Amino acid sequence: MKRFAFSPARFWAVVIKEFIQMRRDRVTFGMMVGIPMLQLVLFGFAINMNPKNLPTAVLAADQGVFSRTLVWAMRNSGYFAVTRVVSSEEEIRSLLRLGQVQFVVHIPEDFSRRLLRGEQPALLLEADATDPSATSYALSALSSLVANAFDRDLKGPLRRLQAGPAPVELRIHRHYNPEIVTQYNVVSGLLGVVLTMTMVIITALAITRERERGTMENLLSTPVRPGEVMIGKLIPYILVGYVQAGLILLAAWALFRVPMLGSVPLLLGVMLAFIGANLAMGITFSTLAHNQLQAVQMAFFYFLPNILLSGFMFPFRGMPDWAQVIGEILPLTHFLRIVRGILLKGNGLAEILPELWPILLFIGVMLSLGIKRYRRTLD
Repeated sequence: MKRFAFSPARFWAVVIKEFIQMRRDRVTFGMMVGIPMLQLVLFGFAINMNPKNLPTAVLAADQGVFSRTLVWAMRNSGYFAVTRVVSSEEEIRSLLRLGQVQFVVHIPEDFSRRLLRGEQPALLLEADATDPSATSYALSALSSLVANAFDRDLKGPLRRLQAGPAPVELRIHRHYNPEIVTQYNVVSGLLGVVLTMTMVIITALAITRERERGTMENLLSTPVRPGEVMIGKLIPYILVGYVQAGLILLAAWALFRVPMLGSVPLLLGVMLAFIGANLAMGITFSTLAHNQLQAVQMAFFYFLPNILLSGFMFPFRGMPDWAQVIGEILPLTHFLRIVRGILLKGNGLAEILPELWPILLFIGVMLSLGIKRYRRTLD
């Protein structure tokens, strides 16, 4: 019976042993502390479901006092940051397609005159509605703003205009997603999220698996160069990535009716760069990790900011500046803009090039680091 009695000495020996093991496995201990802290910082400071200071362009054919009052009222609301003054419809289309502005306000030529006559002039607002959550609060704020924006100007004989309906008729045109279907934005974004998650984790195990199974010695005894080994390991996973992408695109078209306005072959071609970026990241993790558990932990640590700071789950422009800077480094941020631009806006190669070169730069940096680390592993 004494064999089965609880022994405090044996119990504390096991506890001390676990603490020693934890101290030796610094990567795991760092993840235990780092991941909760990262979640706390991102969810507490970076995530904002009510984005403000959204870039707005103004096409003002009327330069009267009421036009200036309207623009300043929009600025003071906090939701609209007037960054452009445009002069043509072509410029407006270009800004919306490239995602450089979220809204465009059209002030018609006879705006002030018709307002003074009580004729309710039409104010047109064009919105990039690819992400409905990024525009909903701003549109609601504008609807109430136009009803009271001119109260300070409507004095004396003009006070009668305050007693009636809103002095301006607000017309909203939602481009690229006029029915505000959330699935269009989410399902197209899933293409990048799934590829990031699977490609990084799978390839993060590549070299660590070789080391744990003892097959690394076989590679060390061959004349194969580090670059050849890494590229050879990446090729099969590129094919796997395309199979995943094909299934997602098929489901997006058949199940969720996501419009595919642009060139699917162009999207598949650009996808090669994005898959390469994730594979390069995964292979770099595999050279840094000492075992497969550490490789998976690193991959998860990388995946968390990708899904939170890329604009997939939360509006990108709603995040603070420091979070947007981090998000711009991540390949997923640029790939989401490419996917949504091609599928929902019908963008071509010229429109997606500004988002393509950061992905290519990321590939070069990560591959260089991975090859350098692989040489050290050989030593």
